[in-house]
Amino acid sequence: MKLLIKNGRVVHPVTSAVILQDILIEDGKIVLIERGLEAEADQVIDASGLAVSPGLVDMHVHLRDPGLTYKEDIITGSNAAARGGITAMACMANTSPTVDCPEQVQYVLDRANQGSGVQIFPIAALSKGLRGEEPTDADALKKAGAIALSDDGNNVDNANLMRDVLIQAGQLDIPVLCHCEDTSMVEGRAVNEGSVSRQLWLEGRPAIAEELVVMRDAMLAEETGARVHICHISTAKAVDIVRRMKKKGIHITCETCPQYFTLTEDEVLVQGSLARVNPPLRTAQDVKGIIAGLKDGTIDAIATDHAPHSAEEKARPLTRAPSGMVGLETSLAVTLTALYHTGKMELTEIVRRMTVNPASILGLSKGRLALGNDADIVIFDPNEEWTVDPEQFASKGRNTPFAGWKVKGRVKYTIVGGTVIYEAP
Repeated sequence: MKLLIKNGRVVHPVTSAVILQDILIEDGKIVLIERGLEAEADQVIDASGLAVSPGLVDMHVHLRDPGLTYKEDIITGSNAAARGGITAMACMANTSPTVDCPEQVQYVLDRANQGSGVQIFPIAALSKGLRGEEPTDADALKKAGAIALSDDGNNVDNANLMRDVLIQAGQLDIPVLCHCEDTSMVEGRAVNEGSVSRQLWLEGRPAIAEELVVMRDAMLAEETGARVHICHISTAKAVDIVRRMKKKGIHITCETCPQYFTLTEDEVLVQGSLARVNPPLRTAQDVKGIIAGLKDGTIDAIATDHAPHSAEEKARPLTRAPSGMVGLETSLAVTLTALYHTGKMELTEIVRRMTVNPASILGLSKGRLALGNDADIVIFDPNEEWTVDPEQFASKGRNTPFAGWKVKGRVKYTIVGGTVIYEAP
């Protein structure tokens, strides 16, 4: 099977080049990247006026499978990812049962083969049952196919446990993904501590709860030499901690999500529980700090933290609704709208944070267009405008604060291993 992509603006995130080129794919691999290719092919895609990029790599999603499949399952999540231009994603372990043993890792891998073709990589729990009391068998989990460890959704309050896990993860050369919020300071609290929490007469989740644990885990990264990755960073001071630690040569990386560079805590006053997420939406000053961290490279990756819930759950009052929002089908468009079309970041820099950087953190050979590589590609129109309509989502989750937004950037084709798995109608 040969596929030829013609006349596209090929985005190379490693070299920061955008070049008018054609790409020839044979048997799932990229075999030629040149201008003016005249090769024969079984399928030809004319990408004139479109961007051709490595497929997006989302390093942080919640697929709710096993056990919570009324919210999402691996198949619907995979379909949603394909529509968003995502060709590979890593799913978190906070399912029911928890992905904390080799059998559950195998379950995820087996289910992944039934999806749209998006490649799914399991992240296993750091502690048994996500309880933060007893470490999982990291060696067995890695052998089963887990690519990282994380108790995401829960902070690991026990510093000694975290240190022990980091030492073992360092020996196994797998990253540990950290949800940084001191539990004693945030448990049961729905919104950022600040003007909005005061208006609503609620206890808030203070920024310092995140920053304290970011500092702790950065220090543990320095002491153990392990690969520590900070999930969904949301405060300007947390970004500054990572910036300072990186300058010291400590092996620490971090990600943020579109909501943290587009929305503030004020969104809660407008959208209620649809704007409830952990960590919470912060202040305008924090949004500036997140954008600055993206621009200077302190923030390595943009992930979705795709967290679907049922409509009934999200319809509950703010203090009783679950936290989280979906993002697989909107992340590229929202990011392009907020950062590229405003001139804050170059297209290649955005693509780098959504492809090769997250792939490198997870140890995946993904996220770049090169001869011999898997042909995982997204073709998109960076300028096409559309309106976010949750009723059109492939995801079971409709819980997005971006409903009704006019955004620029539309996925036209998603290709995995040389096979078109999504084509825009």
